Amino acid sequence: MRGLLRQQRAPPSGTRPSSATRRSAGDERRAFGEDLVRRYTADEYIRALAAATGRSYGFIHQMLVEAGVQLRRRGGSRRRNAAQSSEG
Repeated sequence: MRGLLRQQRAPPSGTRPSSATRRSAGDERRAFGEDLVRRYTADEYIRALAAATGRSYGFIHQMLVEAGVQLRRRGGSRRRNAAQSSEG
């Protein structure tokens, strides 16, 4: 029957899941979150953090939100200097 969900296979015994599929917990998650906060507040993009860590955009976003980070708006800085804003 089409449309049925495929069953997920367990990894072979004795192997560890990759960092992208492994769950983070406790001190490891806290330390990872602190590193993400430090890098994000130093103007690194969420997508760049996701690519560098092998995690998804959604995971990085959620970690930052859980840490209480004020997320930047999309599209980067759109500020104009005073001379440009008065012209038009």
